[in-house]
Amino acid sequence: MEIKILGPGCAKCKKMFEEAQKAVNASGIPVTITKVEDIRSIMEHGVIMTPALILNGEVKIAGRIAYASDIVSWIMSAAAKEQQSS
Repeated sequence: MEIKILGPGCAKCKKMFEEAQKAVNASGIPVTITKVEDIRSIMEHGVIMTPALILNGEVKIAGRIAYASDIVSWIMSAAAKEQQSS
C-alpha cells in the first residue's frame, strides 16, 4: 500500500505528512509514505490545489489537510479491498 503526499513543502503539506505517519502507525498496516514536491509531478496526478493525499493511486483529498482519523479509515478500507481481491 502506498500513500503520496503532494505539495511544495509548505506548512500544510508538512502537517499532512505528519498526519499520514500517525495514521500508518495507528493502523498497524504496512504503508509506504512518499513526499512529492515537484510541481510537474504533482500536476501529473491531476491535482491543482495542495496539500493532497493519494492512496494507492486514488486522490483522497486535495486543497486541505486530512487528519489521522480520516486517513486510518481510508487505509482500512483499502486493506479490506486488497484482501477481497486476493
